[in-house]
Amino acid sequence: MLRVGAWRRAISGLTKAQERAFGAAATAPAQGLDASLPEISENHKGPVGVLQVPSRLLMGPGPANAYPRVLAAQSLPLLGHMHPPFFKIMDEIQEGLKYLFQTDLGNTLLISGTGHAGMEACIANCIEPGEKIVVGNNGIWGMRVADLAQRYGGNVVELKQAPGKSFSYKELKAAIEKNKPAALFLCQGESSTGVYQNLEGIGELCQKNGTLLIVDTVCSLGGVPFFADAWGIDCSYSGSQKCLSAPPGAAPLFLNQRTLEKIQNRKTKVATYNLDLNLVGDYWGLFGKRWYHHTGMVSTWYAMREALAISSEEGLKEQWQRHENMHHMLWDGLKSMGLKSFVENDSERLITVNTITVPEGLDWAAVIKNAMDKYSLEISGGLGGTAGKVWRVGLMGYNAQPAKVELVLAAFRDGLKQQGKLK
Repeated sequence: MLRVGAWRRAISGLTKAQERAFGAAATAPAQGLDASLPEISENHKGPVGVLQVPSRLLMGPGPANAYPRVLAAQSLPLLGHMHPPFFKIMDEIQEGLKYLFQTDLGNTLLISGTGHAGMEACIANCIEPGEKIVVGNNGIWGMRVADLAQRYGGNVVELKQAPGKSFSYKELKAAIEKNKPAALFLCQGESSTGVYQNLEGIGELCQKNGTLLIVDTVCSLGGVPFFADAWGIDCSYSGSQKCLSAPPGAAPLFLNQRTLEKIQNRKTKVATYNLDLNLVGDYWGLFGKRWYHHTGMVSTWYAMREALAISSEEGLKEQWQRHENMHHMLWDGLKSMGLKSFVENDSERLITVNTITVPEGLDWAAVIKNAMDKYSLEISGGLGGTAGKVWRVGLMGYNAQPAKVELVLAAFRDGLKQQGKLK
């Protein structure tokens, strides 16, 4: 592995060689340039030089810091997106996703885009115009799914819950039996409020009522237990940049056979070409062949392959336990400072994105600023209905480690002392 100094010297040498090559090309006699072309403007020329990025420890709701091995994979040579060696990488990704989603029966792939693209792919493909969808809305992600479903012509029924609360089985059963919807949306990990949604039994309930169960796992997949087959999940999407600790830009997607058949037998064409899973699925080989749909995100897929390999090598049981251990470590420290969880019920607390109630009279933004200025550490404030009410601390993937939790606790102690809340 190159040391930092050696890496910088190597980059500097390559840059100088490039400059010499470009300089020689520029001074060579011009051949074939049309003299009638307009003069080239130099007004916005740039950037120049090697990119410099500050080092930050990202302990907010995401993205989390990426594993070094994952970042290194992105520097590997590009392959063509229809080359057999690249298809092999895509196959490996699909196997890794099956392990992560815990499915033997379902189909997996990556959507080119962040978790929002995964969200839109699920809604655009699973809901036809006029079909009813019950949306569990207890935070910003339920709000956005309701908005998306309306944009695609869905008949949206919002099942609302106060921030900091999840939905009971009784509430969900009543909503499904009353509305007989085509789909039910739930967020396993609501990162704006720090709420965990129990999914056990909901899949069976949906199947009995002819309803697809769509689940957001953007900030939970890989950090908390998830069993797509055993829990009867029909469709789920996630994000690359949270518990998997890969760069943003890939949305893991799971579809069981029931969902895939519905998509293939729609009465209307999917209203988005870019996210049409009949077409994207073709590219990923879901229908027995490979067909070009778009240029796969080659370097991003490399990163995801490595992130999934890291997860497989650690093992899901160990990975889930590590996240839970760091959650308890964080709260042991926060409670010693007199801080409280925004989510009152222990069983409803999301362990990957923790919401901490801001004490009355305390400047929450000053604590965040001090953490960044003094420790190069990101701690986030609330989002949507929790803005100004909570801090959010992410314990995800590469960042779910004791030393990083200790730094978070040190930043909180320092920030509280500065405002006279700790001695």
